[in-house]
Amino acid sequence: MIPTLKTERLIMRAPGAQDFEPFAEFLTTERSHLVGGPVDRAAAWQKLAGTCGQWTLRGYGKWMLDVKDGDQSIGLVGIFHPEDWPEPEIGWTVFANGEGKGYAFEAAQAARNYVYNTLGWKRIVSLIDPANTRSLALGERMGLTHDYDYPHPKLGKLCVYVHPAPEALQ
Repeated sequence: MIPTLKTERLIMRAPGAQDFEPFAEFLTTERSHLVGGPVDRAAAWQKLAGTCGQWTLRGYGKWMLDVKDGDQSIGLVGIFHPEDWPEPEIGWTVFANGEGKGYAFEAAQAARNYVYNTLGWKRIVSLIDPANTRSLALGERMGLTHDYDYPHPKLGKLCVYVHPAPEALQ
């Protein structure tokens, strides 16, 4: 039920158990501090299971990213909507082996197109920690505008940025 999306350089595919090692490698390091980490391997497994389960529970979710000519996951991008989020968002996480190459931008655009063209939604946001300068820069590049601040009970202040409406992108 999870569609595969392809971009110029990426395959966006269903997450699975084969992705655990690169996923855990990221989440167990300090690099993950702006997205709720670091966590231990058991918690990383729970987060991966939640990523997979959201597709079943909500009918949408995040895709694992593979470079077309690569052999390992480089991150995940897609629609994230846990119970304690104010609304669905397009979220992105790129592991060290994929950072700085424009993959998050490419995948986030594909995810946004999926939201608008396949799901038919008229609004999608991204929640960004105000200290996450790389995500803020990506949001700016994607044309996001600040809508409101959300006080998350564990993560603290998150800035909610709205994506341009579908008609504004045509």
